[in-house]
Amino acid sequence: MEAAAATVTRRRPTWLAGLVPLLVLGLAIGLFVALDAPGLDRIGVPQEELAVERTVLKPGEIELHVRNDGADPVQVRQVIVNDGYASFAQTDKNIGRLGGAEIDVQYPWIEGQTYEIALLTTTGATIEHTIDVAVETPEAGLGFYGLMALIGFYVGVIPVAIGMLWLPWVRSVDARWTRFLLAFTVGLLAFLGIDALLEGTELAGTGAETLGGAALVWLGAAGAYLGLTAVDGWLARRRQRLDGAGRGDGVRAGAGGVRGLGYRAAFLVALGIGLHNLGEGLAIGSAYAIGSLALGAALVVGFALHNTTEGLAIVAPVARQGAASLPRLALLGLLAGAPAMVGAWIGASAFDPNLAALMFGIGAGAIAQVIVQIAPAVKDEAGRLLHPLAAGGLLAGLLVMYATGLLVSV
Repeated sequence: MEAAAATVTRRRPTWLAGLVPLLVLGLAIGLFVALDAPGLDRIGVPQEELAVERTVLKPGEIELHVRNDGADPVQVRQVIVNDGYASFAQTDKNIGRLGGAEIDVQYPWIEGQTYEIALLTTTGATIEHTIDVAVETPEAGLGFYGLMALIGFYVGVIPVAIGMLWLPWVRSVDARWTRFLLAFTVGLLAFLGIDALLEGTELAGTGAETLGGAALVWLGAAGAYLGLTAVDGWLARRRQRLDGAGRGDGVRAGAGGVRGLGYRAAFLVALGIGLHNLGEGLAIGSAYAIGSLALGAALVVGFALHNTTEGLAIVAPVARQGAASLPRLALLGLLAGAPAMVGAWIGASAFDPNLAALMFGIGAGAIAQVIVQIAPAVKDEAGRLLHPLAAGGLLAGLLVMYATGLLVSV
């Protein structure tokens, strides 16, 4: 009898035992909600909060995209613009928790003026929003997306491609100076990672806090770091199998040191930089959409100086490889630079601060994983990580990115 029971237990899928508590939890929550939380009565007034995630200005109309940032449903009853009541329409009169709505305010706004908007709810709560400089939001069209692509091409693809032209020079320098260049790469990547965390945290504060706020940045960073670690492990095992099959053993050729980096590390560097440039593109596109982006030579030149060093960071890991593969290098350049174009499209047409914060976090996590990959190759013959050349390279990378970053504020 006991043997039969044990056989039945063994035949039962193992995942079923893990599913039972989840089913019971779902049933309990469903029953609790269906009975309207028996025994729990509200204490105090409802807590109504709204976050204005995006503002679209059209002739005679101010369009606000809002999200419920509080625990209770929100109903907007009046809209005040510069101390005067304005007529409005909204897509959803009762905005539930985490729900979104579009509020269209009829108002003859004037370009270049500042507007203070107050949304009054049924409980008398006031949600305030400021339009610093009123500028008509460009309509999405072929010319619009073409302009965003051109900006992304100027500030992303071209500078990275120019920086990759350093490859012949990097190949000609002594191995010690290659370690300096790798340390320089780590320095500029560290600056990009810190910059991504700061920008993401700042953007998270402008979105709905209930969607995570600053936690979105760290969630994105952790997810990207772990994901890239898994991808790197898969690439390493695949390379190991291929090398083992070609040489008749399981040892990877050229492992360790600068020579062991190769295109795998260059791919990870390009991916990390590309994710960061996606965030930069989001910032550029959103700034253009609200009219605060100064389109001009100064911005393009600033980004060219700032992002050219990213091309150097991509080619440094392949300095001791064999003959360069031009198609492979071109793909690495596009991987690093083209996301700026995609980010500009998204930022100008459908900017969301929570998405932008998450993307900046993903970029920071990817960059951190790349630094972990490159750092061992910086060690000298004595195994020191922070030898004089490495320390100089790190400091130079940080200072160069800081100095050029002063030119690209948007």
